Amino acid sequence: MFESLSDKLQAVFHKLSSKGRLTEADVTEAMREVRLALLEADVNYKVVKDFTARVRERSIGSDVMASLTPAQMVIKIVNDELVNTLGKAVRLDLSGHPPAVIMLVGLQGTGKTTMAAKLALHLRKAGQRPLLVAADIYRPAAITQLETLGRQIDIPVHSDGDQVAPAQIAENAVKRARREAYSVVLLDTAGRLQLDDRMMQELEAIKAAVHPQETLLIVDAMTGQEAVAVAEEFHRRVNLTGLVLTKVDGDARGGAALSIRAVTGVPIKFMGVGEKLSDMEVFYPDRLASRILGMGDVLTLIERAEESFSEEQARKMEQKLRKASFTLEDLIEQLQAVRKMGSLGDILGMIPGMQQVSRQIPEEATDAAIKVSEAIVYSMTPEERRNPKVINANRRRRIARGSGTSVQQVNQLLRQFNDMQTMMKQMQGKKGRGLLSMFR
Repeated sequence: MFESLSDKLQAVFHKLSSKGRLTEADVTEAMREVRLALLEADVNYKVVKDFTARVRERSIGSDVMASLTPAQMVIKIVNDELVNTLGKAVRLDLSGHPPAVIMLVGLQGTGKTTMAAKLALHLRKAGQRPLLVAADIYRPAAITQLETLGRQIDIPVHSDGDQVAPAQIAENAVKRARREAYSVVLLDTAGRLQLDDRMMQELEAIKAAVHPQETLLIVDAMTGQEAVAVAEEFHRRVNLTGLVLTKVDGDARGGAALSIRAVTGVPIKFMGVGEKLSDMEVFYPDRLASRILGMGDVLTLIERAEESFSEEQARKMEQKLRKASFTLEDLIEQLQAVRKMGSLGDILGMIPGMQQVSRQIPEEATDAAIKVSEAIVYSMTPEERRNPKVINANRRRRIARGSGTSVQQVNQLLRQFNDMQTMMKQMQGKKGRGLLSMFR
């Protein structure tokens, strides 16, 4: 989403870095270009004006002008002010006597129902026992959609059908949660194509009935400035406690993410970063600012790795690497774990300096390559997977036929595996602890 803005900001910084010393005119010119980049990204005009004014004021200070690396100081100031604009990281409030009630609100088409399931999955991973509630009785198949998503992640869904008032459904769900010891109740409420008084009255009735601890507005990050106006109206009527940005992985200009927190004062708590139910991230303003400025996001990368690689997996893999007993089966297991972390392009994009490379790798190409590798390995016998040296020309032809690939593709996988084994041995020779030790 922030690719265009990131490219333009990096171009501004590159121009500044070519100067040995900065003058006030240099800073003024740079801020003009930053302002244009932000406006083109659909950031709110007032937010842009305040942001560039703060950056300019700090950048023309004597400590920056006298610095040996003034451009780096300006980048740091821009980063600090981006974080300031995005606000502080605020966690969900689940305190008090359970169940904690979380009400999800928003316009139709923002991904509210899917986000309810994503949030439920996230909470279960955090040790909670969530109950999903189908309180949207108007949209065709809304109840069915939530029940289907609930089955996918094995989380129960409370539904009273489409003839019971949403406020009553919410009350019934909370009573069930108390009875059956659920710790969190997630209300998927109805939306409309546009703001209307009837929808707001219904949300106010639900709020009066169950007193939710959290009222989260689901915002489609691709709607631009309209999202800011929507957030202001919802906040006025139902007193929002947090925002959730969906479709952050899209190709929109991303201005809503930078504007909405500054204009409404409501903290962003989560971001939907993909279509899978696991594709949701806790919002950290410093990490998003780092991504926007092209500096990567190593902390999120490490967190994803820890989710994909269990401690036991890492320990077993380390032992295999120490004994040089890494097999093709282990290779496939690691490729599958990496795929859980996201596309290769997404992973590279979190590594500082690799943003340009990441954009050249289509997600489909990465998935296709892993599937081809899986098919080849699964067409081998157990002996061949453990000891690829026994694979002669006849066996290669058989494996290619069995996997629906070519002999050349089989050869390529075996060659890559041999290269990997050689690299592992070299790392062990240097007293390395194996690749996976970095995630422990």
